[in-house]
Amino acid sequence: MRLLVLGGTEFVGRAVVESALGRGWEVTVLHRGRHPAPAGARSLHGDRTAPDGLAALAGSEEWHAVVDTWSAAPRAVREAARLLRDRAGRYAYVSSRSVYAWPQPAGSAEDAPVVADASADADRSEYPRDKRGGELAAIEGFGTDRSLLVRAGLILGPYENVGRLPWWLNRTARGGPVLAPGPRDLPLQYIDVRDLAEWILGAVERELDGPYNLVGPQGHATMGGLLDACVRVTGGSAELLWTGPDVVLGAGIEPWTQLPVWVPPGSDMYDALHSGDVSRALATGLECRPVEETVADTWKWLRDIGGTAPQRPDRTSHGLDPELEAKVLATAWGVPGNTP
Repeated sequence: MRLLVLGGTEFVGRAVVESALGRGWEVTVLHRGRHPAPAGARSLHGDRTAPDGLAALAGSEEWHAVVDTWSAAPRAVREAARLLRDRAGRYAYVSSRSVYAWPQPAGSAEDAPVVADASADADRSEYPRDKRGGELAAIEGFGTDRSLLVRAGLILGPYENVGRLPWWLNRTARGGPVLAPGPRDLPLQYIDVRDLAEWILGAVERELDGPYNLVGPQGHATMGGLLDACVRVTGGSAELLWTGPDVVLGAGIEPWTQLPVWVPPGSDMYDALHSGDVSRALATGLECRPVEETVADTWKWLRDIGGTAPQRPDRTSHGLDPELEAKVLATAWGVPGNTP
């Protein structure tokens, strides 16, 4: 198989490239040159925000499939899809479950309503509309029968450049009392980036099309299982103090951002982020590794790069200020002094 990856040097794109190389595929990567492509892939350089950003793809070269991870202006997807529609068999666009209209009821499947006012020709606006516009651009270029819309949810694993799991790992590595947002058995819904990549490549091989929600099944892990794994792999000196949602929210702590991954049960955010229907993906071969493996491999990668994860400039930083954590722990648990 000959694969073209548009953006294959960071997180999701990198995982797709490494997975394809592991299958023995011939992989070409178009990227801006800010980060090296995985060894074994052929690099082409181009900036899709520039007028001639796709010049390196000009010519007659053909690929079996294209994987596109673009997250900004939909018109960049439109231009790539138009250029490649007669030179590639399939266009897999890594979209997001954020394309669904808010509020998103628990158990929503791929036929749930999507955001309005999205356009394949649009400049960058809001993330949900940008991703939906990217989907429309892929469909415009390749048609419904040759476009694969990968609606990913929460993505964790090595190379994460968003800051969720790396923050929890570094926090538990510091040890001491840790504000753990409850309930402990709260079911989570996420996907390891490598499992996401494997499913995408399998879907390309099988010539799948249309939208797929791509996260693991709800309850594949819990908040307790995730944080317990973080404590174990980082040395076990942290003490998780499970604190109820009312206390957390009452302290003014923002779910998802200040306490990454976590959102309170019973909320619209929880229904949207951790309660989706993924039966279609499971029926087409999605397999999810244990949370312990995701956490351990992410910690190994994080240590290998010196402990500080890369951070995408277009994503909100994550994590709880130590002073606020100490204040809440003192109030809720009588913990003296400051957290490490």
